[in-house]
This record gives sequence, structure tokens and C-alpha cells, in this order.
Amino acid sequence: MRYALALARKAESLGEVPVGAVLVREDRLVGRGWNCPISTRDPSAHAEIQALRHAGQRLRNYRMPGTVLYVTLEPCPMCASALVHARVERVVFGASDPKGGACGSVFDLLPSDQRFNHRLDCTGGLLAEACGELLRQFFRERRKARQAARS
Repeated sequence: MRYALALARKAESLGEVPVGAVLVREDRLVGRGWNCPISTRDPSAHAEIQALRHAGQRLRNYRMPGTVLYVTLEPCPMCASALVHARVERVVFGASDPKGGACGSVFDLLPSDQRFNHRLDCTGGLLAEACGELLRQFFRERRKARQAARS
């Protein structure tokens, strides 16, 4: 998760919402990503999706059984669905997302939605304070900059 936080800081340095993700199989990094929908002009370029894309290229497969995704923010419904399709085994996230989280905060797609043909374990709260504070600080600064621009 500490590496995911470093990737979130990279996203922040690029003007993106600071979210980072790493995908691990057997204690080996197989994919990594950070939020970049603004710079890529791609609404699907969330950290989780970027990590899956990176892993797909490295593993030469779109299926990723036996993997664990560590992500600094609870996945949204789009990312949760991608994780199901990729057959990721487990998700560990830092901060909960009370506005759009799909691991129980708003939606409960992982692991309990029985309509999916694959279910994965989902655990939240790992380094939650550090992950949450990074996001809170980012949005505080963004609001401050908007107010300054209006003045």
C-alpha cells in the first residue's frame, strides 16, 4: 500500500486526483497505475484500470487469477466491474469512498453481488488515514485555488 500511496502522489503531481494502485501476484508486482483521466482525456483511466492494463501487458493475459490489488481509494463501480472481469482474487483499499465506493460504502458489488460469475474478497482500511488525508488535502488545495481565481 505504501507503493500505491507513492503512485497516488505521482498522480497528484500531475494535477490528477491522487489515487494509486498496485497489482501483486505471489508477492511480485505485476501491475501499477495512478489516476490519469484528465491528462489522457480518458474517463476510464482510473488507477485500478491502469494497473490492470499494465498487468495485462506484462502477464500477456486479460485474466489475473491469484492477484491482489492494493488501491488507496475504494474502487468505483466501473473499476469493481473490471476487477471482476479480470478475475482478481482480492482487493485491499485504503480510504472509503462515501460518494461512489463499490465495496460497501455506496454500492456493494464486491464481494457480495451474487449476479457476477466471479466474486472477490474486499478489505478496506489499510493505511486509511494516510490515504484519506492525501485526498482531503488535494481537494482543500483545489478549492482554495478556485476561490483565489474568483477573487
